[in-house]
This record gives sequence, structure tokens and C-alpha cells, in this order.
Amino acid sequence: MKAILEFDLDREEDVDAHLRAVKSMDMALVLWEIAYNTKKKIHSKVEFDKLDAYEAVEEVFSKLWEIMNERGINLDELVH
Repeated sequence: MKAILEFDLDREEDVDAHLRAVKSMDMALVLWEIAYNTKKKIHSKVEFDKLDAYEAVEEVFSKLWEIMNERGINLDELVH
């Protein structure tokens, strides 16, 4: 079996769809990192550093942005 994706890069909708397709592996790796590593790291940090709820939320979102930036995931480019 074979699947071929074709995009007309002269159409803005296809440019957006192409970018999402090209970035799909990076997005999957971001989700994997969040699901399997980040939760454990932040849970430990909350426990050992005694973060309050506000600090914990800030830590979570700071880490999410860091992981996305490392993989070149820009939500404003992918979803608009």
C-alpha cells in the first residue's frame, strides 16, 4: 500500500496543511516528552521544592513552551 500527500503550495490552506504534515513528527515528539518525562520532572520539583499551585502551573507552562521551542513547534504558525 502507498499513500501520497499532495499540496498546492500556491493555496494558503494547503501551505498550512503542508506545514502541519511536515511538523507532525516534531509534534508527536513534543507530546511524548510531555507525557513520559515532563510530568515526572515537574512532580518531583513540586514535591522537593515545595511549589505552591501558582508556581507549579508556571513551571508546567514554562516547560511546555521550552519543549515546543526545542522542536521548532510554533502554535501560531500551525493553528490560526
